[in-house]
Amino acid sequence: MFLIKVNHSRIMFRAFYTLLILVVSPLFLYSLLKKRSDKPHIGRRWIEYFGYCEPVKTSEPVIWLHTVSVGEVIGATPFVKALKLRYPHTKVVMTTTTTTGAAQAEKLGPLVEHRFMPLDFPWAIKRFIRRIQPSQLLIMETELWPNTLAITHRMQVPIAVINARLSARSCGRYQKLPAIGAFLARHIDQIFCLHQDDAERFKALGFRADQLSVTGSLKFDITVADSVIRAGKQLRYRLGAKRPVWIAASTHQGEDAIVLAAHRLLLKRCPDALLILVPRHPERFQSVAGEITEHGLSYERRTDNHKGAMLSQVYLADTMGEMMQLLAASDVCFMGGSLLGDKVGGHNLLEPAALSLPTLTGPSYFNFSDIAGQLIAAQATVVCDSHERIAEALIHLLDHPEQRIECGQHAYRVVQHNRGAIDRTLTGLFPNEDA
Repeated sequence: MFLIKVNHSRIMFRAFYTLLILVVSPLFLYSLLKKRSDKPHIGRRWIEYFGYCEPVKTSEPVIWLHTVSVGEVIGATPFVKALKLRYPHTKVVMTTTTTTGAAQAEKLGPLVEHRFMPLDFPWAIKRFIRRIQPSQLLIMETELWPNTLAITHRMQVPIAVINARLSARSCGRYQKLPAIGAFLARHIDQIFCLHQDDAERFKALGFRADQLSVTGSLKFDITVADSVIRAGKQLRYRLGAKRPVWIAASTHQGEDAIVLAAHRLLLKRCPDALLILVPRHPERFQSVAGEITEHGLSYERRTDNHKGAMLSQVYLADTMGEMMQLLAASDVCFMGGSLLGDKVGGHNLLEPAALSLPTLTGPSYFNFSDIAGQLIAAQATVVCDSHERIAEALIHLLDHPEQRIECGQHAYRVVQHNRGAIDRTLTGLFPNEDA
């Protein structure tokens, strides 16, 4: 009798959830499909959101790797390259939700085939799986959709989450509804966690010890191509080789004003300083341009092709997928998403660290607490809680180039010390296969 009640509850939950998806999907689709000048248009491929995609024409095993958008695609890129190198006769189908993510995936060329992730309708997921015939599903980080998990599991496709993290706050929320943890543990075969703390939180949700592995962050295995370094140096030359340059990366609404105020203070000490400002979301490019003007600063957009870069005080990066090149043109990096209390929780500090850049961050970096903690302990990252503190840290680093270089070297050593997550993850996914 108890089993019947439990199964009935599961059916009711899935039915209610699917109805909810049906209600909100028009708004979701409108956001995804709306034409904007600052993002790629999906064109006729919109039907892929309903599972109508091109079949995969191969006799090789197909790995379905789901990422969400640009950041996850970039984070998964070293993993994909290592996977294809170790198992060249494997086909990787990468799904993204956004068109900007799709554009980034296309840069991987023959390493992957791209498809748009279907909406979380059971029939759409079934159709998609029948068309690509995956041997397993790998989910980058924690993009977990109930119907996707349930249908994929029912169709006997193993599911693994790689580079998985679970914050204390999210764990607490899930624990208020124990059925959610039980559902996840029942449908996900393996979780490869960033840290032991993440594994303990997943265990608290109901995962067994044999479902959990601690592999470290795939992002520590970041490699910087020589072409990126060269492009960064060329950009720096066009911006001004001898002027101080700092970058505010992945800023969110509410942070740009703080960053611009810090830059105004910096200009009083270093009149030729340049800020490279990189908004996190492309739909904000135009509004951020307006904020720069409101602060009385001159600027050039990256898409202006350097017409006035040497004379500008701010360089607005209004393109996507060029973060590493922009970082390589900079002396110091401030990482956005860290000045908004508990709204965002910071962004990845490893990209500037891999380029031997010292970093600044706001006090809210809970999504990357281990990485930030290591960099802070290594004296490679400074926590700044105001525009005055950001300006103060910038002035100190720019006035003391030897210390700035030493901080960057400390950052790079943190990256080097933590490498190996890709190899550990691949070994966990394919324990009985020879490379």
